[in-house]
Amino acid sequence: MVNSWEPLYSGNYMKSKKANKKFDFKVFKETGPKTSLITDGTQQRRVTMNMLVSVNELLVLEDVDITKRLDYSSAIAVLGFSLIVSILRTFHVGVDAARVMVSAPVLALVTTHVLYINFYKLYYGWNMIVCVAMGVAQLFLWARCAAVSRHPSNWKLWVVVIASGLAMLLEIYDFPPYGGYFDAHSIWHFATVPLTILWRSFIRDDAEFRTSSLLKKSKTKAK
Repeated sequence: MVNSWEPLYSGNYMKSKKANKKFDFKVFKETGPKTSLITDGTQQRRVTMNMLVSVNELLVLEDVDITKRLDYSSAIAVLGFSLIVSILRTFHVGVDAARVMVSAPVLALVTTHVLYINFYKLYYGWNMIVCVAMGVAQLFLWARCAAVSRHPSNWKLWVVVIASGLAMLLEIYDFPPYGGYFDAHSIWHFATVPLTILWRSFIRDDAEFRTSSLLKKSKTKAK
């Protein structure tokens, strides 16, 4: 959930501003972000300093058609998987048949979307809408889980949900680099570091909490 808001970047905005041209949002929505910001050695060093090394960044740095498709496809795949997990965990879906019924529509949506952007039209605007919708749905699901649960680590979940929602605004309402170093995208990546650590901590606590609850139920039934 934490690091799945990748489909936005400010390259087109910077290119238009540098050329003193009006930023064309229609073109940006159709084609997606460009990494034209990386044009000389100084800018490359700045980008390197402010980016976390990950597969996504490697795809973004080499801005060609295939890397765009891989970037968008991997983002929606991660979002689809995490959406399934959030539904199963929030509503305590334990029966295998029910899990399949929940997972199948989400997998169908993800598969259809990946096929659409890869074999029909690489439409950045539509991909952004789908990613944001799935991400927001997850935030509401985890918020619901935190609201109704008596989990001992509920505060961690609340912090991750609220902070992730705020961090998402950095990806949606982008701004150019401040002083040539820190833009919305780099701040977003910086914010995901502590959030990922906290999210991992919650997952560990949740596994222990769920295991303990199941053991107590099994002992009660045995008596």
